[in-house]
Amino acid sequence: MSRYTGPTVREVGEAATIQAIRRAAPSELNGDDAAILRPTAPNSRHVSCTDILVLGRHFRPEYSTAYEVGVKAITQNFADIQAMGARPTATLLGLAIPGETPLSWVSELAEGIEATAEPWAAELVGGDIVQGKELLISITALGELTGPAPALRVNRAAPGQQVIVHGKLGHSAAGLDILRHYGSRAAIPDDEILQELAAWHCAPTLVAGQGTVARAAGVASMTDNSDGLISDLNHIATSSGVSLDIDKESIAPDEMLQHAADVLQEDPWKWVLSGGEDHSLLATTAARIPTGFRRIGSTSSQTGSGPKVTIDRATPAYTAGWSSL
Repeated sequence: MSRYTGPTVREVGEAATIQAIRRAAPSELNGDDAAILRPTAPNSRHVSCTDILVLGRHFRPEYSTAYEVGVKAITQNFADIQAMGARPTATLLGLAIPGETPLSWVSELAEGIEATAEPWAAELVGGDIVQGKELLISITALGELTGPAPALRVNRAAPGQQVIVHGKLGHSAAGLDILRHYGSRAAIPDDEILQELAAWHCAPTLVAGQGTVARAAGVASMTDNSDGLISDLNHIATSSGVSLDIDKESIAPDEMLQHAADVLQEDPWKWVLSGGEDHSLLATTAARIPTGFRRIGSTSSQTGSGPKVTIDRATPAYTAGWSSL
C-alpha cells in the first residue's frame, strides 16, 4: 500500500474514515442507524448475498490497487444477485482494518465500489468499520426480483435443455498465474495481452442486466462462474439431478489464453475448466437463447455413476475449482 499517502485511519479515527467513504461513494440513504430502501416496483421480492475478501488470500497490494479491490468486491456480489435473475439495488460495506492503513486507500476502495455499482443505479448505503490486525472487506449486496416469474435457481435444470454462457472463461485464472509468475503487477512485461489478463483478474466486471434479460427470456437455471467452470456446472447438475455435456469446441481457449499459455508454458484448458472468478453466467434453458449468451452444451437425464459434467462425452481433464476453506 506504499502508493497511498496522507493520514492513516488510526490518525483520523472512525468518524473521519466513514466520512471519507461517504465522500467517495455518496448516497442520501447512508448516515442513519439503518438504510431505508425505496420501493421500486410492485410484486417484488428482496434478494441478498454476502462475500468476504481477505488480504493475502483474495487480493494483494502488489497485484491490485484499492480501486480494483472495490471493483472486484462488488462484481463478485452483484454476480450472485444477477445469477438469480435479480437486479442489484444497494450494498453494505464492512471493514476490519489495521490502524496504519492510509485513509487514501480506503477512499479509493470506496471509489471502486461506487463506480462498479453505478451502472445498476445501486448505492453504498451503509456498513461498519472496526480496527483489526488484518485487512478484511465484507460486502453485502441487496437486490430485487420483480414480477411473477420464478428466480433462476440452480435446481431448475431439466433434461433436454441447452447449456449457455455469458462472459469470459479462464481469463481471471490466467491473469492470476501471470501475476504469480512475475511476482507483481509492475514486473509484468510490456505485453498488452498479459497486462489485460492480469487486470481482468484484479478487477473483473459484469454487463449490467444480463441476469434479468435471461429471466425474461425464460431461462430455467443459472449460476455464476466463481469457483471454476466444471465445479459450478456440477453445482447445477447435482442440484437438478441432470447430466451436462459440454461441446469442447464451444469453450476452446481463445487467442489471449493461447498467447499467455505459450509465454508461461501452461495448459490453457486448466484455466478454462478449473479457473474461477470470471463471474460469467452459466445457465440452462429450454427457451430461446437470450441476447448476449452462447450455447456450449446440453442437458440429459443422469445415468450410471459417471461424471455429471462431461466434455464431448468424456471426463474433463480438469475438475477441481476454488475452495474457500
